[in-house]
Amino acid sequence: TKDGVTDGEDAEPGDTGSRVWIAKMGDDDFEMLEEHQMAVQNMFASRFLATFEGEAIYWQKSLANVNEVSQLFSEVQRSWQFLEQLFVGSDEVKKELPEESEKFVDIDQVVREILEKCYSVRGARDFCNEDGMAGKLEKAQADLTFCEKALNDFMDSKRRVFPRFYFMS
Repeated sequence: TKDGVTDGEDAEPGDTGSRVWIAKMGDDDFEMLEEHQMAVQNMFASRFLATFEGEAIYWQKSLANVNEVSQLFSEVQRSWQFLEQLFVGSDEVKKELPEESEKFVDIDQVVREILEKCYSVRGARDFCNEDGMAGKLEKAQADLTFCEKALNDFMDSKRRVFPRFYFMS
C-alpha cells in the first residue's frame, strides 16, 4: 500500500493483467472525516459565525462531498472489480452476453480513467470535489448495476437448466 492506495500487484490469481491503483479510505480516515464534519457543524452554533461563515459553508459542502463521493467511489470499485473478472476474463460471459460485454468495455474505460484521476490527484478533498465527479460515479454505478442484473439473469437461467448450480453459487 502507498498512501492508502493499493497497487494492482495485489490482485488475485486470474487477474486480467491490468494494473490499476485501487483507492481505499481507511477507518481512521473516515473517523477523522466525521470528526471534522462535526467540528464544522459546531462552528455554525458559534456566536462568531459571521466572521468566518463563508469558510464554514465551504468546508461543510466540501466535507459532505468527500463523504458522499468516497462512499459512491467505494461501491463503484467493488462492483467493477467483481464484474471485471467476469466480463473481461470469461469467454463464456462474452459469448452469452455480447451486448452487456460491449457495454462493460466502455464502463471499464470510464472506471479506469476515474481511478487514474484519483491516483494523479492524490487528495481526497480535491478528487471528491472535482466538477462532475459525483455524476460520473453515479452513471458508472448505474451502468455497472445494469451489467450485474444481466449477469444475474443469465446465471438464473443457467440454474433453471442445471438445478445443481443453486448449491454452487
